[in-house]
Amino acid sequence: MLRKLLILVAAFLLLLLGSVVLFIVGVNTGVFGDLPNKEALGSIRHETASLVYSEDGRLIGKFFAQNRTNIEFNDFPPHLIHALIATEDARYFEHKGVDYRSLMRVFFKSLLMRNERAGGGSTLSQQLAKNLYGRKYHGPLSLPVNKVKEAILAGRIEDIYSKEEVITLYLNTVPFGENVFGVEAASIRFFNCNTKDLSIEQSAVLVGMLKANTLYNPRLYPENALRRRNVVLGQMEKYQYLAAHVTDSLTQLPLGLNYADISREGPANYFLVRVKQEVQSILKNLASQSGKSYDLEKDGLTITTTLNHQMQQHALDAFRRHLGKMQPLLSKHYEGKRRESLTRRALLRMSQAGLDAREDLRKQRELFSWEGHYNDSVSALDSILHELTLLHAGLVAMHPQTGAIKTWVGGIDFRTQPYDQVTARRQLASAFKPILFSAGLESGLTPCSWLANDTMVFEDYNNWSPRNYDHSSGGRYSMSGALAKSANLPAVSLLLELERENLEALWSQMGFAAELPEGPSVALGSGSGSALELCVAYAAIANGGYRVTPTSIEQITTSDGEVLYQRAEQPEKTVVLSAQSALLMQWMMQKVVRSGTASSLRSTYGIDEPVAAKTGTSQDYADAWFGAFTPQLVVVSRVGASLPEVHFSSGHYGSGSTLALPLVGIMLREIQQNADLKHMAFAPFPQLPPALEEILDCPDYEEPSETSPFKTLFRSKQTNEKREQRKTERQERQSEKKKDGLLQRLFNKKKR
Repeated sequence: MLRKLLILVAAFLLLLLGSVVLFIVGVNTGVFGDLPNKEALGSIRHETASLVYSEDGRLIGKFFAQNRTNIEFNDFPPHLIHALIATEDARYFEHKGVDYRSLMRVFFKSLLMRNERAGGGSTLSQQLAKNLYGRKYHGPLSLPVNKVKEAILAGRIEDIYSKEEVITLYLNTVPFGENVFGVEAASIRFFNCNTKDLSIEQSAVLVGMLKANTLYNPRLYPENALRRRNVVLGQMEKYQYLAAHVTDSLTQLPLGLNYADISREGPANYFLVRVKQEVQSILKNLASQSGKSYDLEKDGLTITTTLNHQMQQHALDAFRRHLGKMQPLLSKHYEGKRRESLTRRALLRMSQAGLDAREDLRKQRELFSWEGHYNDSVSALDSILHELTLLHAGLVAMHPQTGAIKTWVGGIDFRTQPYDQVTARRQLASAFKPILFSAGLESGLTPCSWLANDTMVFEDYNNWSPRNYDHSSGGRYSMSGALAKSANLPAVSLLLELERENLEALWSQMGFAAELPEGPSVALGSGSGSALELCVAYAAIANGGYRVTPTSIEQITTSDGEVLYQRAEQPEKTVVLSAQSALLMQWMMQKVVRSGTASSLRSTYGIDEPVAAKTGTSQDYADAWFGAFTPQLVVVSRVGASLPEVHFSSGHYGSGSTLALPLVGIMLREIQQNADLKHMAFAPFPQLPPALEEILDCPDYEEPSETSPFKTLFRSKQTNEKREQRKTERQERQSEKKKDGLLQRLFNKKKR
């Protein structure tokens, strides 16, 4: 009887063993799907994120399909390796890919006894196989099939790679959740540092996440992460990688999380949109020339940009400090009756969007404030009202000689307000006047040419009557005085003296894409432009008269260090302004800072270096502008709500000098106090030749009493005659255009 029983048991075991062997052979021969051979395993290549750096070497962004940055074995600190081995594979250096002791435990407890808590028993090599090739569904046999596959692949991997190479592959592929792959990307995400700089306890946190990257995520579940970290530290002590007293002290430390998700809250996310477009254009050109293509999101390129990280941080700080103070003032401004009016406008927008204003569409929404993001259960109407009363702003800084972009802040919050304010076009207001006055200089006028400050009415334009900011009139301004004080009446007088075609040509050559509007209001900046376009225009004044093309990319290299692209000198310079006119405008715009509308740049912000500038305030304070430059740097800022109808009601808060200038003032003050940056932003302007100094020697303004009645009458008569002459010329040109249009329609050709 006993003998029969033994025979049955032996037969059962042989059958079981045979079934296992047959099962393993079946998996190995591809019955459950092909397995990568050694050749395929030997050519493993991970998708790698391309890294974007500032010119001063700071990581500012990534482009990726999978957020992964591959590093070498020497970049792993020893305590990271110790934490990994102690926790995940204590006999790592003793096996050849499969730990048979752990495998037997898995077989009996996990498979036969169906104990899911018995542990996986996978070695690092098996986990690497899983990370590389994933797991497929095979019905009830899924677990044993996948485990056998991973064991077979682990053996092949260890036949090809050394133990150090396997660890390198593993740590570069392991997922940490949040679309983060590899320990380098995880180190940056959770501790804002490179892997080589991780502390022992930080390494333990990351290794602890490998068991369950969501459950032990230190941002989402800090208590779980802390407990798991201490388990890892205990394992390190158990396997004699740490002394007991060291473990005791480390387990008392807090998590020390320094979360840095640059994909959502990076220092230059608006800028990265432009960088991506520019890089893709460069790569496309390289592919057409060499036939070799690169994938920006997979090939691990290193992109060095022209952006200066320190300058960018100073600009961001200016946004937080200034707009954080002005936003509550605008929000308060739209309480009471103004809020009722705004609500009606918001309801109209909801109706146009097909939303039922009567329905209370309350739900959790992420909202922005300068104190931080917050989630609130608000209705669609309240959400729109919140958005409408936000102050938006854009700031861009560029090197005027090369076009290299140094700072780009495209908005208040990329996460919730992704529309880029640097490229948004709005009416330029008085920020346009340097272009107008440059046209005046090009026409032969000088900074001391006199401009009438008389009131005027334009009957052809709905009796439009321009006025100065302070409502003054009479007398006359020199050109330099009119620009310094941003006087409107003299600007219109200047416009009437210029050839429209010449002004249009200069406007276009300086880089503005929109057409210059008709009518005399163009003198006050009714034309639309973006902060970037205005920056390019001011750069032409700052650099001596030529137009530059804004550029973002300094260098692109492959993961192997091969240089694919290096920024070169700008091609042949396009002159848009004579050197003399540019030089005179530089000095006229410096006067705006010394004694004009931008004087607070010195008095309030302490900028004692030479700076040229111009303020701008559009109608009803809808937008505030400020542009400033030195021979080394041009900075332009604009502030305004999303709708022109939402604005401050007075210049006390809404003018260019009080709303836009502080952004530049705070930034330049920080740069001036930074020894590393000061020389990059400030430099002396070119000296004026003696002959030009003479034509700057005149008062800003002459009272009416300072000129004789005869001269005043004669000048008024001349002004009226010129105005009538311009009117006649405009009518003739319009008549010619109408004839051309008629001939074009009738005969499909223009009048010759």
